[in-house]
Amino acid sequence: MAPSLERPPFQADERTALLGWLDLQRQILRWKCEGLSEVDAHRSVIPTSPAMTVAGLISHMRWVEHLWLEVLFLGGDERQNPSFDETDDDANWRTDGVTLKQLLADYETQCARSNEIVAAASLDDVGRHSGHHAGKANLRWMLIHLIEETGRHAGHADIVRELLDGVKGYY
Repeated sequence: MAPSLERPPFQADERTALLGWLDLQRQILRWKCEGLSEVDAHRSVIPTSPAMTVAGLISHMRWVEHLWLEVLFLGGDERQNPSFDETDDDANWRTDGVTLKQLLADYETQCARSNEIVAAASLDDVGRHSGHHAGKANLRWMLIHLIEETGRHAGHADIVRELLDGVKGYY
């Protein structure tokens, strides 16, 4: 099950290090999906967090990438992102019958879009979303946050996967 996972070079410049660590965490999250049945991908194993399924984690992370880079950094339309749904705190975790394959494809597309945004900007550029306090952060801060959040949820996926079928492993 373990793909080739590589950390960024020890002597990398700042941009290479940040993107390398982010991409590694993204890869680990995708790795946790390998070989899962559709039923297991959508199965809740944590009674107090029913939306935290492997599929839900992928959906959530797709929208996290969108939120931080397209909405907060570029100043895009937040109405496209279910994270801003004030009637449902778990809206960006809900998969509503979408297959894991489609969720992963959407996540891949969003990650590619995020990479395009980052490539076109300076790490010192500041977000453009004036309606949210974190929109004032620079790109460097946002990337560090994305590394933290992706890594945190990759850990959640590791635990959920182990509870589903016993498969485990970090690196």
